[in-house]
Amino acid sequence: MSRKERILKKRYAIFCEGDTEYNYIDKMRKKQGVELVLKPINMHGGGYSNFLKQIRKEAQTNYLAKFIIVDADRIKTIPGEQENFLKLLEYCMIQNKKGSTPHFLIADNPDFEYVACLHDAEYKGQDTKKYITNAWAFKDITAFKSNEDVYEFLNAGKKSYMNLLEAIKKQEKMISNRYEIKKKTFDIKIKKTDYNRDGINKKNSNIEEFFEVIDW
Repeated sequence: MSRKERILKKRYAIFCEGDTEYNYIDKMRKKQGVELVLKPINMHGGGYSNFLKQIRKEAQTNYLAKFIIVDADRIKTIPGEQENFLKLLEYCMIQNKKGSTPHFLIADNPDFEYVACLHDAEYKGQDTKKYITNAWAFKDITAFKSNEDVYEFLNAGKKSYMNLLEAIKKQEKMISNRYEIKKKTFDIKIKKTDYNRDGINKKNSNIEEFFEVIDW
């Protein structure tokens, strides 16, 4: 009797800030099939220091990579958060330098709602909250954030994550991870993380790295 071929699973941990990101990634996970295991962890806010605390607590190494997806608007709007963000960035860079599980810091500036709007080809940089309530007819921003079917909504009709990737690929990033993937050995390595301080003053995101890595 022949032995069944062992199928290696691609396991990733995803640390995300709130309900919108969690609902999006959770539905995305369920549509990817059995070879991909995403573990979205809803931080329910709490700031960058809470991210750092949780990442240290979730120290398992049986992941191909860890993604830390944060809203960057806190850096400018909340006192002390710039310092906390730099501590989070430093921690990720140290882990990557050690050659342990790659830590991809993903910064959505100003927030995930901006990333969501970029799924829509009709979005041209307007105020995100007004666009979500007017163009998409949500009662308010809270209704959008709590929508458990946000992944399906943002990938229906003319809306698609492909529009998002096309829109952000040429942006000047605040955070950018230079990485390589060895497909045969399921090995991912972040060679360098670039931090552009001026990027906080422009709308941008490096979330394309998340889509690229989990899709190989």
